[in-house]
Amino acid sequence: MMRNPAVLAFLSLVFSLLCNSMANSDLLQQSTILQCLSNHSVASPPISSLTYFPTHPSYKSILQSYIRNLRFSSATTPHPLFIVVPSHASHIQASIICCKIHGLEMRIRSGGHDYDGLSYVSTAQFMIVDMFNLRSISVNIEDESAWVESGATLGELFYTIAQKSKIHGFPAGVCPTVGVGGHFSGGGYGNMMRKYGLSTDNIVDAKLVDATGKVLDRESMGEDLFWAIRGGGGASFGVILSWKIKLVSVPEIVTVFRMEKTLEQNATDIVHKWQYIADKIDENLFIRVVLLPVTKMHLQSIKAKFIALFLGNAEKLISLMNGRFPEVGLSPENCIEMSWIESVLFWSNYPKETSLEVLLNRQPQPEKYLKKKSDYVQEPISKKNLEGIWKKMIELRRPALTLNPYGGKMSEISESETPFPHRAGNIYKIQYSVTWKEDGVEALDRNLDQIARLYDYMTPHVSKSPRSSYLNYRDVDIGINEIGNASYSEAIIWGRKYFKGNFDRLVQVKSMVDAGNFFRYEQSIPSLTSWRSRMAE
Repeated sequence: MMRNPAVLAFLSLVFSLLCNSMANSDLLQQSTILQCLSNHSVASPPISSLTYFPTHPSYKSILQSYIRNLRFSSATTPHPLFIVVPSHASHIQASIICCKIHGLEMRIRSGGHDYDGLSYVSTAQFMIVDMFNLRSISVNIEDESAWVESGATLGELFYTIAQKSKIHGFPAGVCPTVGVGGHFSGGGYGNMMRKYGLSTDNIVDAKLVDATGKVLDRESMGEDLFWAIRGGGGASFGVILSWKIKLVSVPEIVTVFRMEKTLEQNATDIVHKWQYIADKIDENLFIRVVLLPVTKMHLQSIKAKFIALFLGNAEKLISLMNGRFPEVGLSPENCIEMSWIESVLFWSNYPKETSLEVLLNRQPQPEKYLKKKSDYVQEPISKKNLEGIWKKMIELRRPALTLNPYGGKMSEISESETPFPHRAGNIYKIQYSVTWKEDGVEALDRNLDQIARLYDYMTPHVSKSPRSSYLNYRDVDIGINEIGNASYSEAIIWGRKYFKGNFDRLVQVKSMVDAGNFFRYEQSIPSLTSWRSRMAE
């Protein structure tokens, strides 16, 4: 085929002009956005030094540094138009104003542990407010409180408390790299929740930037909004700058243990008995069970790992267990006495002599591909049905189940006290988990199918009407909003699962404080005002 040199030269010129035009357009857009941000924020520190476009050499590293799920770090994952890393409230105010002017969605990331990536991924044109610069922690032992900025991690919070006191702690999660912002606003459970409730049950004040750019505290935001952000997901209502928390008392000595049983070691009977004990035993004791399929000497089985924290000494724990749960076979050799802050390291699977400074490490290693789901169990599962679950897990090979007991303080707090409704009547919560290292669509589809099949198999054994889920175990499988147009009828499908009867109050609060639905994402609370105005257009 003949090729005309003149035609080729002309096409090359056109292509070059188009590329230059697109590059110039991108530069113009960047310049316009930067000018907007600068116009609406303090001069020092300048927001321009904290704003990263794809052309900036640090853009990629900042974007990827808080991606905790490799499913959302692929070449096909949508990337933000730019990232703002605020160090001052005005940087957030400016971001809100300029997103409105330029028609952008905002994603808010504190620690990046949103299991389905909704804090840093969107199919709409979007930017990210990444909170990691805002991570100061101020502990006041005299009034047993602390102010914690949303970009801090749980590890940083625990470490700072321990530096001030050996008899204070805070009820929150066991993963030190989780960001405070999302953890607190979604509920925040941990191994002291049977004694003290959730993180959100111990929050006494907060500061946020609302959809109009105002900075509000508890008094100025009012009790409705303060209620909504403590378990309803803060990113539906504003950008939470910081939280004031109430510290709790911990003994100088706590006791932990970790024991494993396989089916051949009577795991079925022990797990069955655990269901009748774990939510009713002394509230100072939290016993988690992790169930996973294993293969040893070509024999397929299920391993049950019992991991516990007791707010007391080993002697008291052994007496308690021998009286209420002797099937575990706990002995003094299984028990380790330590300080509460050392128990944080134990629960994070660090070796015994690890320095506490590891809690200041914000980067968990290594990252994996993962998918999580959740359920609540309200009636004990029979031995026969447990055996059916084991069979299904062995067949699927990969998914693991983590059982977290409720009861204690959790049963004393009303369902409507905060948006988090999963209180009395729940024996335990299940986390479904599948992780993998292989890249590619085939591995993704296979693992997502495995966890979905186990979740479906569990249907008869878990809560119903609704089949409840935990907001902080983000799961888009249970439903999402239509992009940019969240209707009540769409959102109630997933909203009832997370919030039960509290969903309607959350919608009312959203409609009052963010009528235009600026703060929106795939599972954000809808604004009835915004939806009705769209329907009328």
